[in-house]
Amino acid sequence: MSGPLIVTADFTADDFAWLEGLRRAHYPAEHNRVPVHLTMFQGLPPSAIDEVRQQLSMHAAELPPRATIAGLMNLSTGVAFRVVSEELEAVREAIADHFHGLLTGPDAGGWRPHVTIQNKVAARNAKALLDRLNTDFRPRPLGIAGLSVHRYLGGPWETLGSYRFRG
Repeated sequence: MSGPLIVTADFTADDFAWLEGLRRAHYPAEHNRVPVHLTMFQGLPPSAIDEVRQQLSMHAAELPPRATIAGLMNLSTGVAFRVVSEELEAVREAIADHFHGLLTGPDAGGWRPHVTIQNKVAARNAKALLDRLNTDFRPRPLGIAGLSVHRYLGGPWETLGSYRFRG
């Protein structure tokens, strides 16, 4: 049986390295089964793979969307960076419109773009990291290099395609 399709925005190499370093430092290793990512959709049906690839390829023909790490988010049992990007939101909205009727759960609701760097820890540990990161946090640009589609495999993912922005 095939798992659901996950669509992510991919980071530029420098931002990936920085965010992945934070994730490896703060995400419990036994739960950290995928690299750092920005999820756009998490449950598209496997039967839509060809359409997903077509949509990602079409949107990747554009200029890379500008994005900003605008703040920190308390996930209760973790910490994430809040991402703001009107351009990436427009890409997600266009893809969501294309798949209208196939979206379920969180994919059908509002999108809260974020990059999780810690999860599945005690609330006090998450609060401690949040407080520590907040002491010198400053908004910063976030490089978005492309879009990818993955198949969920019960924990790890199988990457089925990556499309770099080239506009």
